[in-house]
Amino acid sequence: MDDVIIIGGSFAGLAGALQLGRARRKVTVLDTGLPRNRFAGHSHGMLGHDHKPPLDILAEARRQLARYPTIKLVDARADSISGAIDDFSVSTSGGEGLRARRLILSYGIVDQMPDVPGFAEGWGTSIVPCPYCDGFEVAGQHWGLVWSGPQSHNQARLFHDWTDRLTLFADGHDIPSDIRADLASRNIPVVDGRIGAIVHPGGHSAIVTIEPGSDVAVDILFAHPRTKPSASLHDALGLATVNTPTGIALKVDERRETSLPGIYAAGDLANPGMPSVTTATWQGATAGIFAQQSMVA
Repeated sequence: MDDVIIIGGSFAGLAGALQLGRARRKVTVLDTGLPRNRFAGHSHGMLGHDHKPPLDILAEARRQLARYPTIKLVDARADSISGAIDDFSVSTSGGEGLRARRLILSYGIVDQMPDVPGFAEGWGTSIVPCPYCDGFEVAGQHWGLVWSGPQSHNQARLFHDWTDRLTLFADGHDIPSDIRADLASRNIPVVDGRIGAIVHPGGHSAIVTIEPGSDVAVDILFAHPRTKPSASLHDALGLATVNTPTGIALKVDERRETSLPGIYAAGDLANPGMPSVTTATWQGATAGIFAQQSMVA
């Protein structure tokens, strides 16, 4: 029996495994190899790894984990979970049955691309969600922001630290008059009408086509599509969740423990704030530390 099974081997999962391996706890990490930020050319804002491809960072992390004999990395999907604290069972896509005293869920989320031609093709290059991840490289240029709800108003104000040239695309949404007035006072134009397509001339730039046919060019486009967990194991377990502006996240306490004792969660799956590799890493490390401490007699 393992001490901990970690489901999801991206930044959060590997950070948790590192802490547990250094405590000489027996850990198995199950991973499908599909991290959310695999579409990004570079990852930014992570101390010591700024401006490196995210897949390169993960590959180096796996190489470093190889020095810990109690950590096992397995390329497999977890299909089901059963049991309770001190005796969890996990079935994998390869037909293997595993058991552990604790679980860490870090299988992340997936972005649900809207049915707009060109959106999915530009995701991670000319269409991005996070100014902290990509803003510096395009600072001072003409940004676009697709309205996705009241949180977009806060984002428009936040973007001023990077650029004073921002166009907001209503995309068919009814933006309240008081917000429109505030945007106008900040010299942020609002383009009404639904987005019909997005063309990518090259680099970070995008041309947004507004139905029935006008075009607006921007140097980069920020958008926040709906997200969903990349697996449904938490539903089968009945774990408590919280609503976020773009989807749901698992509810955890200050130790990263979920509503079911012995199960911890970290990374985008359990982050109702602004996801990033930095927050995923510290959350994973925190989950690993508290999972280890919970097993000390």
